[in-house]
Amino acid sequence: MAELRCEGLAKSYGERVVLAGVDLVVPQGTLTAILGASGSGKTTLLRLLVGFVAADAGTIAVGGRLVAEAGRVHVPPDKRAIGYVAQEGALFPHLTVAENVGFGLPRAERRRGRRVAEALELVGLERGYAGRAPHELSGGEQRRVALARALVPRPALVLLDEPFSGLDAALRAETRSAVLAALAAAGATALLVTHDQAEALSTGDEVGVLRDGRLVQVAAPEVLYRAPADLRVARFVGEAVVLPGEGRGGEAVCRLGRLPVRGESRSGPVQVMIRPEQIRLVPPAAGGVAARVVGRAFYGPETVLRLELADGSGIAVTARAFDDGGAAVGDEVRLAVEGPVAVYPP
Repeated sequence: MAELRCEGLAKSYGERVVLAGVDLVVPQGTLTAILGASGSGKTTLLRLLVGFVAADAGTIAVGGRLVAEAGRVHVPPDKRAIGYVAQEGALFPHLTVAENVGFGLPRAERRRGRRVAEALELVGLERGYAGRAPHELSGGEQRRVALARALVPRPALVLLDEPFSGLDAALRAETRSAVLAALAAAGATALLVTHDQAEALSTGDEVGVLRDGRLVQVAAPEVLYRAPADLRVARFVGEAVVLPGEGRGGEAVCRLGRLPVRGESRSGPVQVMIRPEQIRLVPPAAGGVAARVVGRAFYGPETVLRLELADGSGIAVTARAFDDGGAAVGDEVRLAVEGPVAVYPP
């Protein structure tokens, strides 16, 4: 395992700027998830790291070893000690599982089969899988084989490109758990790119948001979700209720009350960002803000309520509740906000 360090990475195709000055550090033995919409530059970043394409500017170092410097250094992909798991696994259909996993090993080590067996065990696959063809595996098993192939040469760094896309919810959770366990057992340094917010927040030791070719924030998942760098990040990493308000001495006054502010406070007009799960239904005796239920969607463990404030403003907010007290469309309810909120310039 080794630290990944990128400084000033830039890449353009003609007049189209794909990456613009990306600085990123992935500490040794950790996993960083890069979250971005389609076209944000995620796959191009991975291609630069692997060495499939050369950067226009910037440097890449793995474990203190410079593997790329624009115009001066470009270590070939097979010399970078980087494991790469492509979207949907990209297994060779004419090879067995064992042959796929051992593809990058020296011939003698491949024949012995010991390292291949170790890699399969690492990703939670029994030895009986070794002789199977890829088409005999489930989608989740194919992803595990692809990870085993990436881990078998003991790379300094593992890159994962949307590794769980196309899997159903239950299989995705199971496969994600197996992949994270395998990376941890191998002590691997890893970088995962995805467009799935829940996936990024639940897998990364740190999460970076890539937007228009720039990393606009890199932080621990909890910090990214609760204290986004700006409103665009707030809306991208989760649903956000945004209301106009006034900053006053560490608090924000808005139509949902006088609320404590997380982090740096502001004075004067602000935009107040509240997560839907912070908006709670409270008993009338507790005070709160009057509202009417105008929409209700049941999702099993949680219920999402659409609520229109009763102050005549016409403002509607969303609340996510594990216990909505049986609130139905048309009911009059009282709302309160739990916990601190984030504020931004108007």
